[in-house]
Parts: sequence; C-alpha cells; structure tokens
Amino acid sequence: MKRTVVRYKTKPERTEENARLIESVFAALRASAPEGIRYVVFRLVDGTFVHIAETEDGARPLPELDAFRLFQNGVKERCIEPPEPSEARIVGNYRMLANDGTDGHA
Repeated sequence: MKRTVVRYKTKPERTEENARLIESVFAALRASAPEGIRYVVFRLVDGTFVHIAETEDGARPLPELDAFRLFQNGVKERCIEPPEPSEARIVGNYRMLANDGTDGHA
C-alpha cells in the first residue's frame, strides 16, 4: 500500500466550490467503484483540506475519473496555500484505515 497525504488551504470565497468538486469526486468513486483505493478528505474550519489516499501498488484510479480531473483543474487558483503531497506512514491506527500488515501497526 502507498499512502499519500495532501494538504492545502483554500481562499475563503472558493472553499464551498472546492468542497462541491470533491463531493463530485466521491460520487464518481461510488458510481465506478474502482478497486485498489481507499480515500478520505477532511475539511477543517479554516478552509484547509486534507486528503488521505491508500492505493495498492501501481493503482491510479483517481486520475482516470473525469470528476477528479475537473477538481484538479484550477486547484492552485482556489488556494491560499498550494497542495503539498507527501507519502505517509501510519504511526498508529484505531479502526480508521485498513490494516494491511505492511507497517506492523494496527
């Protein structure tokens, strides 16, 4: 499993637009039900968004979705702080993420 965290902060006047675009991505995920991905997005009260994706090695289902491409188009213009992706390793997990056993943590 590859885990990626992306964090960014939107302009106040663009926060709702960003949230709607993300909701469209989730609708597309539910409709297409791609294998090899687990995905969650958090919206903080200050307009910060945190995306967490777990993908199987080689799986790239998000870029294949039209809704995701639409979300990515103009994301930098919607932001005060641009998206910063980073690979992530689980330090602790209690019933939040799948346990694939690769890092020894539950």
